[in-house]
Amino acid sequence: MSKRARVHIKGMSDDLFENTPTSSGDYDSSSIEVLEGLEPVRRRPGMYIGGTDDRALHHLAAEVLDNSMDEAVAGHANRIEMRLDEGNRLTIADNGRGIPVDEHPKFPGKSTLEVILSTLHSGGKFSGKAYATSGGLHGVGVSVVNALSSDTRIEVARDKQLYAQEFARGQTKGKLQELGPTPNRRGTQVSFVPDTEIFGDRQFKPHRLFKLARSKAYLFAGVEIRWRCAESLTSDDVPAEATFKFPGGLADHLSEQIGGRECVTAEPFAGNQEFPENADAQSQGKVEWAIAWPLFSDGSTSWYCNTVPTPDGGTHEQGLRAALTKGLRGFGELTGTKKAKDITADDVMTGAEIMLSVFIRDPQFQSQTKDRLTSPEAARLVENAVRDHFDHFLTDNMERGKALLGEVMERMDERLRRKQEREVKRKTATNAKKLRLPGKLTDCSGETDKETELFIVEGDSAGGSAKQARDRKTQAILPIRGKILNVASATADKIRANSEIADLGLALGCGTRKDCDAENLRYDRVIIMTDADVDGAHIATLLMTFFFQEMSDIVRKGHLFLAQPPLYRLTAGKESRYARDDEHRAELEATVFKGKKVEVGRFKGLGEMNPQQLRETTMHPDTRSLIRITLPAEFEDRAAVKELVDQLMGRNPEHRFNFIQNRAGEMDRDMIDA
Repeated sequence: MSKRARVHIKGMSDDLFENTPTSSGDYDSSSIEVLEGLEPVRRRPGMYIGGTDDRALHHLAAEVLDNSMDEAVAGHANRIEMRLDEGNRLTIADNGRGIPVDEHPKFPGKSTLEVILSTLHSGGKFSGKAYATSGGLHGVGVSVVNALSSDTRIEVARDKQLYAQEFARGQTKGKLQELGPTPNRRGTQVSFVPDTEIFGDRQFKPHRLFKLARSKAYLFAGVEIRWRCAESLTSDDVPAEATFKFPGGLADHLSEQIGGRECVTAEPFAGNQEFPENADAQSQGKVEWAIAWPLFSDGSTSWYCNTVPTPDGGTHEQGLRAALTKGLRGFGELTGTKKAKDITADDVMTGAEIMLSVFIRDPQFQSQTKDRLTSPEAARLVENAVRDHFDHFLTDNMERGKALLGEVMERMDERLRRKQEREVKRKTATNAKKLRLPGKLTDCSGETDKETELFIVEGDSAGGSAKQARDRKTQAILPIRGKILNVASATADKIRANSEIADLGLALGCGTRKDCDAENLRYDRVIIMTDADVDGAHIATLLMTFFFQEMSDIVRKGHLFLAQPPLYRLTAGKESRYARDDEHRAELEATVFKGKKVEVGRFKGLGEMNPQQLRETTMHPDTRSLIRITLPAEFEDRAAVKELVDQLMGRNPEHRFNFIQNRAGEMDRDMIDA
């Protein structure tokens, strides 16, 4: 706006206009990019497959295999073949209907096959006419694979004719070819090589693909999946050829996984149920489940929707949890066990081997990678379908039902006991007169049954950041001063006189040496959080030595952890990532920031990180990484482990020198292998 044409606004100073630029700089219509075709996928692969790491690479295989599985589930295919060849080429074929090859009505001159392969959001799974249930939803799966592959070849056998078309990085290399009659073949074959410009030198892992093919065969009893692998890629775990077909579905899978382990119930709880159809057909589909409760087991869970793994669970998991919990509570009421009303889903599912597969129309997922199912109706459908079967499972054999109820009640009693102990500890901790606590300990403030944690940090600066970054209800902070005493080379009198060690003992409250009892530990986790440099590693080593020698019971029972703070912050434009070490930094520069100008900031210590960064990278349970510190299997022969600690941390430097010298060759070999 020129001064001559300017309109004066009451209350606004003319100074605001004096230095107004007369041009818009570099930001004009030419700055606005319009990405066409599959270019958005190549520019931002993370939006479509979650990144460019190994997991994302194998997601390409899952996308293609899911299309073939959809054909099988729809009743049009009963055989799928997966073949891995040298050169990182993967081929997946089915004997289904075959992708349509006639001209698409909206794209004159282009075959439907070409439209599907080269256009985002194109496919036959939007209306539900071609597929009642499917893993593909958005019409991006096979086109994304095409966009991120340096070479793609599609062969379609349809109406007894064979057709083929080739692509490179999403671009069509030529027109659809008609190769002639093929009376004994039908279906679609997709062959592709992931693009090294996107994934670098990453290769498909045969054992991972082999496991994927096997798991898909379990998920639909009517399909046979054949595996082929180049001889040079085979191993003890991966044969050159295999055929998977499991008439029992998930029940077969569970039986194989349980093996000879003893379970609470002689028979697993397994079955399937079709969902009732409503007028809107939204509930069309079915659910299949297989559950066992092995003794002395950590358990595992496997969740699927329309044959797609959903590792983060979701609404179908919620439905199963509700069905099992309400079923056992009802059985407890039936048998006069009043305390059963306090059973929770965790009591029922902890330690269980659980497999759940649902097929529903138009499922909703949290992201394109489909890690979590969010369809609201899935919870209701699964709960209603499973609950009736579970009630029969418990009551048809009352002894079986009572055995399972008794096992779950034991878990419930243990949970309630631990909750009560934690509440007592928290209440006690709020009164320093009743329980002597070190003055520099910033303790948890809440009375809660959530897991509690003590972070041991070095220095007041790091302690200050940690106090601001923590969850006040569940996370406590104890700063220590520099390198603590090396207990492996100190006398008992010197250990007792050390103020840092005394503070640790008071804060943890579990005693030392022969009096150490992890049951008295005031926190569920003890986390060593030191700087990501050599000095930090030295302090962490001294602390681990202390815990091994003075409080070995809390190590043996899995309460000790190492935090993993980042050493670097990498920034390019608006994107920032954290790197744990030099190796991780190099990996990020070669993948996420490949070809970009990267600003690298190095954290000299935890105290240099602002509280938000420290919370996000190192302290928040959802975004951090922890390493559990464990003792070797030979711990029961304590002398062997004690001898090793004495060699590395004891008074005699000659022992350390000999240890390093004798194993230098092993280190060289490890570095070469790496």
